[in-house]
Formats: sequence, C-alpha cells, structure tokens
Amino acid sequence: MAEQTPKQLLHLVFGGELSDLSNVQFKDLESLDVVGIFPDYASALAAWRGKAQQTVDNAAMRYFIVHMHRLLDPQT
Repeated sequence: MAEQTPKQLLHLVFGGELSDLSNVQFKDLESLDVVGIFPDYASALAAWRGKAQQTVDNAAMRYFIVHMHRLLDPQT
C-alpha cells in the first residue's frame, strides 16, 4: 500500500509594528517581518511564539498567523 503524505495546511507567520494598538494598521509596510510559511498550524504557532517572545518589550509589535490553506481553497 502506498504511503499517504499528510495534507498541507499552509500557514504564514508575519508581524510588524502597529501604528495604533486599537486596530491592525502597520507603521511601516516595508519593514514587515515575514517569518515564513509553515506546513501546519503547530509549527506556525511555535514560530509565532518565538517571535512574539523576542519582541515582548515592544508593545506595538504584533505577529500574526494567516491560514493560507483557507485562502487557497475557500470551499473547505
């Protein structure tokens, strides 16, 4: 029987400094930190936690996880 590869559920982790803490408006789009694209939520969450902990001293710095698989296949 052929070995099945798990379905890729791609997630993007990125962040940047917000200009206003009450909404998601970045101060400088050119300085966004794209951490990477990850094959599953667990690895994206680990990357997000690491970056969030590195920038804990900057209250305006925020990191996000984007569920790219939902954008690529909105039917699911």
